[in-house]
Amino acid sequence: MESVRDESWPAGLDEVNAALKTLTASLEVRPDLPVLLQQVCEQVTAVVPGVDEATVTLLTDGAPTTAATTSEIAAQLDRDQYAGDDGPCLRAARTGALVRVSVAEAVDQWPRFAKDATTAGFGSFLSAPLVVGDGHAGAVNCYSASGHGFVDLDEKLLDLFTGIATALLRVHSRYLGAAASAGQLRMALESRAVIDQAKGILMAFRQVDADEAFALLVERSQRENRKLRDVATHIVTRVTGRDAS
Repeated sequence: MESVRDESWPAGLDEVNAALKTLTASLEVRPDLPVLLQQVCEQVTAVVPGVDEATVTLLTDGAPTTAATTSEIAAQLDRDQYAGDDGPCLRAARTGALVRVSVAEAVDQWPRFAKDATTAGFGSFLSAPLVVGDGHAGAVNCYSASGHGFVDLDEKLLDLFTGIATALLRVHSRYLGAAASAGQLRMALESRAVIDQAKGILMAFRQVDADEAFALLVERSQRENRKLRDVATHIVTRVTGRDAS
């Protein structure tokens, strides 16, 4: 019979609100994805009352890794599931469905995992899918020492938390994509500028038109097996005496 905790929706929502404020603060300083995932992992222990340890599973091209964890013991239990190619965390990550199971219930489906979890002192598991972005899927995995460590309210709190955390991670992913695009555009504009300068120099020195000057740049690039921008930069630097890179 499941234990009854003195938990209510208002109190639980306060914990979710505090955890999400912490995540949002992390997002504002634009940390790397591993830092954000570690924040997700740590904050879920505050959101869901029954959580003793937590991990984040990340699927990259279908291959699972533990991207964040609150303990090495929990990370090892994740790896047990990866080795067997199944378990609560993989089931949640692959199906997009929340998985809640006790050790007793896991014995038939995942005997090795259940045995190792018992040895490690855990009795219940709760995993929720997490969409990270850029083709990555994953799961937030909760480990409880109690055999009945999770109740219906925990599912709802975890689902709420991961839903909003997913939105924050997507914002982070879009920021990184926009930053990368801006960087590529800047490099393209800089390359165009230095190539135009080199063309102008060749037109003046060789007395050729723009098309012929560009053809000379391309021919030299191919002959020296160097990028067109590097050839142009070398010409501009030699003539002006200033670094054009």
